Amino acid sequence: MTASTEGVVAPTPRGLPAEVARRRTFAVISHPDAGKSTLTEALALHAKMISEAGAIHGKAGRRSTVSDWMEMEKARGISVSSTALQFNYRAAGSDVDSVINLVDTPGHSDFSEDTYRVLTAVDAAVMLIDAAKGLEPQTLKLFQVCRHRGIPVITVINKWDRPGQAPLELLDEIHERIGLTPTPLFLPVGIAGDFRGLLRRGPDGAAVEYIHFTRTAGGATIAPEESLTPESAEAREGEAWTTAAEESELLSATGQDHDQELFLAGQTSPVIYASAMLNFGVRQLLEALVALAPAPGPRPDLSGTARNTTDPFSAVVFKVQAGMDAAHRDRLAFMRIVSGEFERGMVVTHAQTGRPFATKYALTVFGRERSTVDTAYPGDVVGLVNATALAPGHTLFVDRKVEFPPIPSFAPEHFAVLRAQSAGKYKQFRKAIDQLDSEGVVQVLRNDIRGDASPVLAAVGPMQFEVVTARMMAEFNVETRMENLAYTLARRTDAESWPELSRQRGVEVFTRSDGALLALFSDKWRLQYIEKELPSLTLEPLVAAAD
Repeated sequence: MTASTEGVVAPTPRGLPAEVARRRTFAVISHPDAGKSTLTEALALHAKMISEAGAIHGKAGRRSTVSDWMEMEKARGISVSSTALQFNYRAAGSDVDSVINLVDTPGHSDFSEDTYRVLTAVDAAVMLIDAAKGLEPQTLKLFQVCRHRGIPVITVINKWDRPGQAPLELLDEIHERIGLTPTPLFLPVGIAGDFRGLLRRGPDGAAVEYIHFTRTAGGATIAPEESLTPESAEAREGEAWTTAAEESELLSATGQDHDQELFLAGQTSPVIYASAMLNFGVRQLLEALVALAPAPGPRPDLSGTARNTTDPFSAVVFKVQAGMDAAHRDRLAFMRIVSGEFERGMVVTHAQTGRPFATKYALTVFGRERSTVDTAYPGDVVGLVNATALAPGHTLFVDRKVEFPPIPSFAPEHFAVLRAQSAGKYKQFRKAIDQLDSEGVVQVLRNDIRGDASPVLAAVGPMQFEVVTARMMAEFNVETRMENLAYTLARRTDAESWPELSRQRGVEVFTRSDGALLALFSDKWRLQYIEKELPSLTLEPLVAAAD
């Protein structure tokens, strides 16, 4: 990695309210292969966090992304884990650095649960759409989660350097399919595949500036920009500029101009056309995030009482990740600070156990690169090292006790038995299963019949099982074999219903690690039959983040 220290966040003696005001915490969400990790690298490049951007898929000689560090991610060209990045960015005309907390999420549907956890920790989202493919299933699903959680969304239509749909067609699709009114801040000059630059729209839709981009070798460095007046743009680009200007006026006539209140209310979405691969439109996105995305605000605790950012320190753990440092086999718990000021070394209380927790080893993380963080504020994401007692959804606090709502487990659809190939590796096997379970890589189910030696793994998608077997071997040197089970859905049940359910054909009852009782069914018809014949039994759908 070619790194620079210019983008590293440094504490500034501003006071808590001012520190909160300059923070922006957001996630990048999309369907697989829309360019999330490439965009993450491009944003870090513009913030001078790195001096050369990578790519998931690229020509020979172009390095891989820093944020995708797992071997599976590099081999398959997908993001499996969430990556938290933090950097400074000074917007044009400002004398204050904004602190950007960017959480890059997995796009593959098999890792939806990890993405849902991340969306509990952010204040805004960037929805990335492929210019050729438009809204895809995973994008739609994740947008509904954002809507459910009241997260405002900025839309980036990516890959405009490649052939794709017409600009207004994509905007119509957004409006028609998800009911969100798109309000472009910029429009592309040049059709998809002939990306020349961006027209910046004024408050009334009038063209106020033309930003012309120049390509760099492989898109590895920041693309030079040239600012032109509308008159100069028309003389230079001719019909391409005229078309963009007319489309901007048309959008204004239909009320598709940015309104900050409607954006924060989740009714509209600012839109930017871009090419993350070429670094076109990336600075414009950063400027929009700083100007429009909300700063951290109050969050309701378990009782529904708002926890203000100026209250004593509190934080919620949303992600646990091990194996990032193979030499030390450490484990990082990522916490989103909700209130108060965090100081490294402070002793906090773990709400779930009531026990004290020392924060001596606190880090900010950029891919596999780490730096010690001494002070952090609401909105920041901090990694705590070797936090073995922490799991997603746990709360840390000082002073008055506070506990935030738990993060719901997503409904699994795939089930398999995992066994160690060698009985002599049983101790390592158990340790590995416990670790992966606590990270939330998969849900682990057990019952007396199968025993601890053959736990059942439950997952949203089968690729989660591949991650389990790969990490068991790489981190614990345990070779395993997986046997798929013929179950397709699960329901929450209770101790009173367990005996009768266990007698039913095509049903098996397990205890999940959090104590919940889950009944697994071979298919929906078996479930429907039992619900009809035995209506007194407790069979509740599992809560998904979007419910």
